[in-house]
Amino acid sequence: QIQLVDSGGGLVQVGGSLKLSCAASGSNLDHYTIGWFRLAPGKEREGVSCITYTPGTTYYADSVKGRFTVSRDNANGTVYLQMNSLKPEDTAVYYCAADTSGSSWYYCSQLEDTGMDYWGKGTLVTVSS
Repeated sequence: QIQLVDSGGGLVQVGGSLKLSCAASGSNLDHYTIGWFRLAPGKEREGVSCITYTPGTTYYADSVKGRFTVSRDNANGTVYLQMNSLKPEDTAVYYCAADTSGSSWYYCSQLEDTGMDYWGKGTLVTVSS
């Protein structure tokens, strides 16, 4: 049993940056594929980015490509989402999720939540104009 802790959200102006972190108590995330998802008011949850556990292939939604970067620090078992050039439409609660069952990387490539069996509680990102 692992517990994911996602953090780093906050209030930022348009064009600003934030770096979200995803860490786990009771485990090290370097063995798992990690996805980032977001839920905005009035919208369905969407996949933002995903990074496989090895070789660390990354995937991004078209809406964030070129602005967001997902990375992992296996030394401390943490996954990051660096968000630059933030826009008001990026406002949402961001969740990290872990696939501990070894689901196909296809789902990661499609930014689907299939196989994501552990979730953080979310961290709020608000981009003000």
